[in-house]
Amino acid sequence: MTVSADTVSESDTIPVPELEQKATACAKRLRAAERVLVASHIDADGLTSAAIAVQALKRADIPCEAVFANQLDAGEVKRIAASKYDTVLFTDFGSGQLDIIDPYVRNGDFEAVIADHHQPAMTHDDNPAFSLQYHLNPLLVGIDGASQLSGAGASYILAQALEGDTTETDNRDLAALAVVGAVGDMQSSTDGLTGANAAIVEQGIAAGVIEETTDILIYGRQTRPLPKLLEYANDVQIPGITNNESGVAAFLDDIDIPIRSDGEWRRWIDLTMDERQTVVSGLLNRAIASGVSAEQVNDLVGTTYTLTTEAPGTELRDVSEFSTLLNATARYSRADVGLAVCLGNRDAALTEARHLLQTHRQNLSEGLQWVTAEGTTTESNVQWFDAGGRIRETIVGIIAGMAVGAEGIRDDLPILAFAEKSETKLKVSARGSQQLVRNGLDLSTVMQEAASAVGGEGGGHDIAAGATIPINERSAFLEIVDKTVGEQL
Repeated sequence: MTVSADTVSESDTIPVPELEQKATACAKRLRAAERVLVASHIDADGLTSAAIAVQALKRADIPCEAVFANQLDAGEVKRIAASKYDTVLFTDFGSGQLDIIDPYVRNGDFEAVIADHHQPAMTHDDNPAFSLQYHLNPLLVGIDGASQLSGAGASYILAQALEGDTTETDNRDLAALAVVGAVGDMQSSTDGLTGANAAIVEQGIAAGVIEETTDILIYGRQTRPLPKLLEYANDVQIPGITNNESGVAAFLDDIDIPIRSDGEWRRWIDLTMDERQTVVSGLLNRAIASGVSAEQVNDLVGTTYTLTTEAPGTELRDVSEFSTLLNATARYSRADVGLAVCLGNRDAALTEARHLLQTHRQNLSEGLQWVTAEGTTTESNVQWFDAGGRIRETIVGIIAGMAVGAEGIRDDLPILAFAEKSETKLKVSARGSQQLVRNGLDLSTVMQEAASAVGGEGGGHDIAAGATIPINERSAFLEIVDKTVGEQL
């Protein structure tokens, strides 16, 4: 994207001033590299983080390649070191693995640049001899990485620094991907994105790539037929409508909203503003009359984000649908497809991503049915289930989050999900709620401490975290987790 000098002001550069110094240092090191290996996580935040980095590096004429991993463990870092790149840019992970990366930096295997938002494994205060110099992380400057800035947001700030002093490059269009990453990382609430994320939104709006509006907060506004949009609206359970096909049909008929036009299903985006208001009012009245709590009723409407350069009616137009599409690629070993979509491929890559999304939705549905049928085991302070090999370890955390509050599954306890990662290892995914976090829950610390105690590795955010542990240590791990969560709450 090329712009004239008068279109970019000083305020358009680094949207988070507290990170400017660190971002500038990282960008300077990257510009000195002959080529860069971008290594990133595989979820929506990781894919958008990598895509932002790749775009910014290419615009700065720095050759690069991207690789992805579900978990950055010792084996993965060793493989990265064997790639013989002299500079590696870690995005959406790396901070929690500083102790693994640091020896390779000391040995001269590669120079590491990290743009992450997870809890650092150590700092210079922990280890004065710590050698890593190029570390961009909001937590290092007092900004919450779980709710205020995503991995994609950290990459975006680095991209802004990579512009340098020239006005020929404007990376503000990459704010669109940063918002997709933040929403995919569950950092958006009813009021939208806040803090450093909100500053990035402002730049995206100024660049003409993001539109912020108040709308119904139901997934599928762009693509789902209106009846299915309401039937599958699980975030706010409305008796007689949620998971009730005939109830939805009767509701729409009662409020006189046509569901077809010229033989085609109408979607939310096809409704007039008056029709949308009618539907929202009807849902609110039905929810209140059915005894839905005021807090849940308020969650029906809030801040939404639209990517204005994407085609209306597609999964890429709405940030929530975009992030789900990305989750459906790398979690099925096709990170290349997700990256290609982020980089603008709207042909073969988008077609394949849509196919993977269909598979993803089916697997989530089947996994959720299994969990709700089997239920969870409740300890003093947590609940858990072990899917074994029934659910892919790459999606078991998503299913755990979806299960909370479903029939028979409590919403007042953190939930842990176990799945087989290999013959010798278990993947653990932990999910909490904003209320539990407000009460003191920090699953990142819980996963780190419990996994370390049984010979595994863990980390993440306060509201969502994960670990990999030896397959025979589940009971010991659970005991430590239950005790630690009890102490926190």
